[in-house]
Amino acid sequence: MSISLKFHEENYTIREISILDKHIKYRAFENIVYAGKPVDREHQSLSIFVPEWYYEEADGKEQLKKVPVFFPNTVGGYMPGLPEPPGPNRSGEPNASFYAILNGYVVVSPGARGRGLKDEKGAFIGNAPACIVDLKAAIRYLKHNRDQIPGDVDKIISNGTSAGGALSALLGTTGNHPDYEPYLEEIGAAEETDDVYAASCYCPITNLEHADMAYEWEFCGFDDYYWGEKSGVMSEEQKKLSAMEKLLFPSYLNSLKLVGDSGRQLTLKEDGNGSFKEYIAEYVLKSADRAAECGTDLEALTWLTMENGRPVGLDWDSFIKYRTRMKTAPAFDDVHLATPENELFGSSDTERRHFTSFSLKHSAVSGKMADEVQIRQMNPMNYIQDPIAKKAKYFRIRHGAADRDTSLAISAILTAGLRNEGFSVDYHLPWGVPHAGDYDPEELFNWIKTVCKK
Repeated sequence: MSISLKFHEENYTIREISILDKHIKYRAFENIVYAGKPVDREHQSLSIFVPEWYYEEADGKEQLKKVPVFFPNTVGGYMPGLPEPPGPNRSGEPNASFYAILNGYVVVSPGARGRGLKDEKGAFIGNAPACIVDLKAAIRYLKHNRDQIPGDVDKIISNGTSAGGALSALLGTTGNHPDYEPYLEEIGAAEETDDVYAASCYCPITNLEHADMAYEWEFCGFDDYYWGEKSGVMSEEQKKLSAMEKLLFPSYLNSLKLVGDSGRQLTLKEDGNGSFKEYIAEYVLKSADRAAECGTDLEALTWLTMENGRPVGLDWDSFIKYRTRMKTAPAFDDVHLATPENELFGSSDTERRHFTSFSLKHSAVSGKMADEVQIRQMNPMNYIQDPIAKKAKYFRIRHGAADRDTSLAISAILTAGLRNEGFSVDYHLPWGVPHAGDYDPEELFNWIKTVCKK
C-alpha cells in the first residue's frame, strides 16, 4: 500500500525552548514519511521546524518562500539516523538546528536507514546505498511539495558530521544521478530532482575504498595506537599491511591529477613525499597561524618553527607523532571484517563485506567483495567529474587538525577535486579540533548567509 506524499500544513505544534541565554519559538511539523513505499517508516521520515514569527507577521508566509532550508542529517558511523528537533547537543549547548531557527532559517531534519537495520524477515535493509538514497528521497519530497512546504526548496543547504559529513558531500556531488534511480523508485520516492544548493561537510568519512592507503600514508611507522580501551601496539601482521598500503597511495593520488590553489600539480613520489604533502602542511600552518592570532600559545610545540610568535614551518613526522595513530591497519576495510564500514557494504543476506581488493586479497575470514556499483555510489570522488550529476554550487569542508578518524588527505583530496572542477570550497583544518561537527555555528551560518546571497 502506497503512502500519500502530500504535505499537510495544518498538522503542527508550536514549541518554545531556551538554552543558555538564547530563546526560540518555532512551529514543528513532525514524523512525516517521505517515501511512498517505505521500508522503515520510523527512519524514512522527516520533521520540519519553522521560526514561528513568520506566521505571526502579516507578510510572513510570503517571506517564507524566500527562506533557505537547512538540511542536517543525524547519521554517525553509518548507523541509522532519526529526525532531531532544535535543542541542546551532548554538551548542553544549542545544536545546529537551534542556531538555524535563531537565524531565521527553515530546518528540515531527515531520518535515514543505516547499517544494522533488519526487516521483519531478518534481511538487512540499511546497507549502502540506503542512507544516501533516503536523504535524496527526503529532498524529493520537499520539492514535490514546493508550493506548500515552508522555505525555498531551491536553496537547500545540507549538513552532516563524520559519516553524515560524507553523506552531505554525496548530496552535493550526485544530484539527480541515474545511479540511484532504481533504489528511489523501489521506495516510492517522488518523481523530482534531488540536487542541493550547498553542502556543509564536517570531518567526512568518505572515499572509503582509498581511505586505508591514505591512512597508512599518514601514519605508517607509528605503531602505537590510542583509542580508549582499544589502545595498544599494532601486531607484526598489521605493520606489514600498513607498509603495503602506504606504497599504494602515491599511485592513486597521482592518478587524480589534482592541482593546488597556486596552480601547482599535487603529486607524491614513491616514498610518500611531494607537493601533495606540502599542500596539506600549508593548511596545517594556516590553522596554527589562525590559532596564534586568536591568542593560542604554540611555543611548546617543538615541531612548529616559530617567528615572532607565529608559525612559519613544521616538521611533518613530528606533527603526525603528535596527532597519534587511532586505528590499526587496515583502518576501514578490516581483514577481519570488524569495522562499521565493512557492515555498511554488506548485502541483504550478508552482514559484512570487503570493499577494497587489497583487504579481499588479505582477508583473514574469507570475506566476500561488495558490489562494484554499491562502492561507487558511496564515494563523491566518483561523481565530481561526471557531467550527468548536478553539483552543489558551494561546499564547506571542516576537518579538525587533531582529527585521527581518517587521514587529512581525504578532505584535502575532496577539496582539491571540487576546486579543480570550478566549485567554491571553503576549507579549513580547525586547530586542536578532534573528530566533531557543528562546533562553529556562527561561522557556519555566516557562510550560509553569504552563499545564499550570491
